[in-house]
Amino acid sequence: MLKIKKYAAIDIGSNAMRLLITNIVEEKGKTTVFNKSSLIRVPVRLGQDSFTKGEISEESKLRMIDSMKAFYLLMKVNKVDRYMACATSAMREAENGEEIVEEIYKESGIKISIIDGKKEAMIIASSDLKHFINSTQNVMYIDVGGGSTEFTIFSNGEQVASQSFRNGTVRLINDMVPKSVWIEIESWIKENTVNLKDLVVVGSGGNINKIFKMSAKAQDKPLTYSYLTQQYNKLKEMSYDERISELGLNPDRADVIIPALRIYSSAMKWSGAKYIYVPKIGVSDGIVKAIYYDRVPLDYQSM
Repeated sequence: MLKIKKYAAIDIGSNAMRLLITNIVEEKGKTTVFNKSSLIRVPVRLGQDSFTKGEISEESKLRMIDSMKAFYLLMKVNKVDRYMACATSAMREAENGEEIVEEIYKESGIKISIIDGKKEAMIIASSDLKHFINSTQNVMYIDVGGGSTEFTIFSNGEQVASQSFRNGTVRLINDMVPKSVWIEIESWIKENTVNLKDLVVVGSGGNINKIFKMSAKAQDKPLTYSYLTQQYNKLKEMSYDERISELGLNPDRADVIIPALRIYSSAMKWSGAKYIYVPKIGVSDGIVKAIYYDRVPLDYQSM
């Protein structure tokens, strides 16, 4: 007998907030299927406040409250069974982060968990990344956000290393990432990939998804390191306005896409990886699967 559940995930990042609603299809004797029902993205750049001023502005707070109210109603009309809301680096570093979480809970009924980089990496690992690549391969998963970048390395289907670094697109466009952080990332990647042959990269995040879409490649085909560097150089030569008018990039994407490509291409160079796969996965997918499989201690809620 077929059984369908609906779970949702709210990912409050440094560059945007997302609501993912997923249909979970259970059938006796068959593997559980996760089908994305809808994905809503609201471009509230919390990192711009948090990283430059140390706190979330009043305007951003009000936009967050309105977004959470809307997300709650969308989950309600979609008859979501369970959900969880997670906030990452921008809210972690904001002095008024906890205060805003309390206010949002009172206004919308949504309880937000501010998670650290380690738990964020654990949630990402819950996305079953190894199923996107042959389990015999060595894989480095990279999730580039506005405030931080998470790296998870798999070898022979098993997770062998994971690390979060305070290097993200919003920090980079504000010139807030010192050279020492780049050196730290380079050292970590080289140390953890030195003995991994034929390493491939799996990338997630809105920026790499956009680059992949622009390539017109089939979903199961990878992008090459040379293609990524070519796109990086091409976009750098274009003005912000040209990236919007000629490439159709959203205004909140047209500036951060360049630093994102710098992170991906640098990581590929340091690891010696020649290919990057771009499946449509991320923190939101990880939250849904972490709730379903109970792999990570999460404070989820029921509707």
